[in-house]
Amino acid sequence: MSGKSFRSELVGLFGCPVDGNATGAAMEAAFKELDLGYRYITTLVYPQDLEAAVQALKAFNMKGTHITMPHKVEVMKYLDHVSETASLMGAVNTVYLKDGETFGENTDGIGFIASLTGNNIDIRGKRIAVLGAGGAARAMSIELAKAGASHIMIVNRGKDRGQALVDLLNGKTSANAELVPWDETFSVPDDTDILVNATSVGMFPDTNLPDIDFSTLLPNMIVSDAIIQNPVQTRFLEEAGKRGCKTINGVSMLINGGAVSFKLWTGLDAPIDTMKDALLAVLS
Repeated sequence: MSGKSFRSELVGLFGCPVDGNATGAAMEAAFKELDLGYRYITTLVYPQDLEAAVQALKAFNMKGTHITMPHKVEVMKYLDHVSETASLMGAVNTVYLKDGETFGENTDGIGFIASLTGNNIDIRGKRIAVLGAGGAARAMSIELAKAGASHIMIVNRGKDRGQALVDLLNGKTSANAELVPWDETFSVPDDTDILVNATSVGMFPDTNLPDIDFSTLLPNMIVSDAIIQNPVQTRFLEEAGKRGCKTINGVSMLINGGAVSFKLWTGLDAPIDTMKDALLAVLS
C-alpha cells in the first residue's frame, strides 16, 4: 500500500510592504490548475532581516521566492549566483534554488515588454519617459532599449541612482538616455510616446498620484502603471484616461513575469489565463 506525502513545496514573496500584493492568488490558482503540491507564502521581510530571509530559503528547502520592493537590488549580495541579465539590470525579482544554491533572475523587463506587445504596441523608435530608477525601472528600461526604443528619459528624485541608470543605458544599449531630476512637478514632453510609472506611488494603501503635470498628457500617448496591480485601475491611469491616453495596468506585467518564475520553480509552463482570471477576481 503506497503512502501519501503531506509536505508542500514552498515558494513565495519577500518584500516590505507586501499587504497589498496579490501575486499569491495568481500563483495558487496556477498550482491548483496543474494539481501541484505547492504553496505560495507572502512574507513581510524588513530590510534588516533580508539576509536571514535568504538563508531561510535553504533552511526550509524552498523552491524559491519573488523579491519585491525594497529588496530587488540589495538581495543580490546574499545570493550564490546571479544571471547575466539580472547583473546587467542590477536587480533581482526572482530567486530559485538548484542543488542547494540560490540563483537570482529578473523577469520584470520580460513581463513589461509582453504587456506592451500584447496591446499591439511597437516599441521600435519610440520616445519613452520612465518615472523612477529603482530595480523595476532598471529592468524595464533595459528591455525597452533592447526592444528598439530610440530615447529613454529617466525621471528620478535621487540624482546618483538616476544617473547610474542613464549611464548604463548609454553604455550598454543603442538607446539615447537622459536624466531629468524630479525635484519639481514633472511636465511630460509633448514628443513622448510612452509614459511609464515605475514607482510604487498609487499602490494600495497609498492612493496618491505621482507628481506630474497631468495637463501635459496628450491623447496620442500611452501611459502604463507598470508595477501596480492593486488597485487595477489606479488614479494615475484614471487621470491619463480622462485625457484620451491609452492606458495599461500592471496586471499583464505581473502575470507574464510570474509565468517565467513559475517555470523556474516547477519546470512547467504556467496556465496564464487561469492566473490572470484569479488575480482579477481578488482585485475586483
